[in-house]
Amino acid sequence: MKELRIRTLAAVFLVAGVLSWAGARLWNSVGTLPRVPLAAPIVLALIAVVLLATAISLRARLKAQRERVAGAKGVDPLMAARAVVFGQASALVAALVAGMYGGTGAFLLESLDIPARRDQAIYAGFSVLAGLAVIAAAFFLERVCKLPEDDDTNGNTAPA
Repeated sequence: MKELRIRTLAAVFLVAGVLSWAGARLWNSVGTLPRVPLAAPIVLALIAVVLLATAISLRARLKAQRERVAGAKGVDPLMAARAVVFGQASALVAALVAGMYGGTGAFLLESLDIPARRDQAIYAGFSVLAGLAVIAAAFFLERVCKLPEDDDTNGNTAPA
């Protein structure tokens, strides 16, 4: 399984942001602008909390398993792999969504004197922050579930 790359996420964020900014300018020329829902930052924050809770739980269980604590509940490798895939998918979607709301928010910065647009810009800003929290939680989850490097890959073992 490939690791998340910050460059890929940054590219998705920037492309979505530029397209969203251009789309908002075009949509505004028609006379209206799509709204940034209040639920957007809330849902992204909930996803970040779920990813963080999963990572903390897995980290504690892996630590107990390594230290051979009596009665420690082990970690199923398939469950850990599914958690990592969920984190990676969440990070990609969060980068896309945060880019979309970031581009819309950047467009809305031009008209902060209108109260409705100011509120929309605030929602967009919180959505970007929540998207970054999802990405950070996904990186943490991936780090927790990363397997230690094998000695075989370093060439330190003698042939059998």
